[in-house]
Amino acid sequence: MEVRNIDNLNGGINKEMTDNRNNKHLGGILKQQRIMIPLTQRELAAKSGVSPSHLGRIERGERSPSAHILRKIASPLGFEENELFALAGYLSPQPPGIAETNTLYSNRGLDPYVARVLSQEPVEIQRAIIGILTILKSIARGMSKE
Repeated sequence: MEVRNIDNLNGGINKEMTDNRNNKHLGGILKQQRIMIPLTQRELAAKSGVSPSHLGRIERGERSPSAHILRKIASPLGFEENELFALAGYLSPQPPGIAETNTLYSNRGLDPYVARVLSQEPVEIQRAIIGILTILKSIARGMSKE
């Protein structure tokens, strides 16, 4: 009985460590995007209605943002809601074949082949790739305005 409790404890610790890493990853992407725009935390707070202290905890990976918070910060950061939901792990991978007709991918103009390949990857890989593509998209938008 003791061993089972220790195993359960270790599983909980491993899950907590994984969640913390995911929070830091998402927080880092949000911070990079905010800085690239450029916005201060106070400016983002004013535009989104989320307190600067809460934004700071999210960026440092201390807090996992709810869907409600993600909706509030998506537009000021230049994200589509679905992009942030995918980065946060709220959207699950799509089975092969569905991604080509899925509006999540087609609205962003993602090539159907890339969408299909991406849908077969683990959520962590999807998050990283979507983050990279989002940053590249923001850079391209900034360059086209110049």
